[in-house]
Amino acid sequence: MKVLVTGGAGFIASHISDALLAAGHEVVVIDNLSGGKRTNVPAAAKFYHADVRAPEVREIMRNEQPQVLCLHAAQMDVRKSVADPAFDADVNVLGMINLLEGAREVGVQKVLFASSGGAVYGEQDEFPASESHPTRPLSPYGITKASGELYLSYYHAVHGLPYVALRYANVFGPRQDPHGEAGVVAIFTERLLDDKPPTINGDGKQTRDYVFVGDVVRANLKALEADFVGPVNIGTGVETDVNTLYTHLRVLTESPHQATHGPAKAGEQLRSVVLNHRAADVLGWAPEVTIEEGLRRTVEFFRARRTA
Repeated sequence: MKVLVTGGAGFIASHISDALLAAGHEVVVIDNLSGGKRTNVPAAAKFYHADVRAPEVREIMRNEQPQVLCLHAAQMDVRKSVADPAFDADVNVLGMINLLEGAREVGVQKVLFASSGGAVYGEQDEFPASESHPTRPLSPYGITKASGELYLSYYHAVHGLPYVALRYANVFGPRQDPHGEAGVVAIFTERLLDDKPPTINGDGKQTRDYVFVGDVVRANLKALEADFVGPVNIGTGVETDVNTLYTHLRVLTESPHQATHGPAKAGEQLRSVVLNHRAADVLGWAPEVTIEEGLRRTVEFFRARRTA
């Protein structure tokens, strides 16, 4: 199949592009390189330097005639979404509508959408949260991800466009950006390898569900073939607090630095973890990489990149 991957120069989607090509699919990547790197795009993929909001994207879709859309392009910084919700909505909502209108025009057969298992649920009532948990996003970013799922539901109901909304937990692994606000694993790893102590926001007892990028890639490939429409959590169902995460990374990087703590971030969720039973039922997916093994692979990647 021909798969159009938006945000394909970024952390997660570049890994997905690699795997799609390895599985024999044809890959077309669209990315404006605002956060991704051109070097992340596999050589065998066709690349377009374009913004998902631009009219030219529809022309690209008419020319390429993709059968599947894999939507990962996004404004993904929660704090930036709070500071500038209009920009967040412009990229994440209007950009998505532009792509879905293009999909309708060219007869796309399926959409895979990178949603958020943390941001759409907000403060959870149950741990881990299933897909039936109320969606009460606490940030404009979370609102746009929930809105994206609603638009997909509309396009499915009215235009017959099948979709799977993959509600990712906290994805980590090689190629993650260590210089943004998000991606605590990459940020901590980079600082520890630089012999600088990272700062933990608050007491470090806040928990997240950390899922390795390789497992997320497998979920996308399984969703490509699955006869299912709707949201699916992609996570481990295991909570890890930031202090524990730091301890693992400190050992792996052989750092002498003890954790330092700064002020807690206003509005930060205390706990976030998702139930993955539906993923097992409808995708035949379960996480395979433990957090310890995933962190080891991530540290190896960042260490190797320094000596390359």
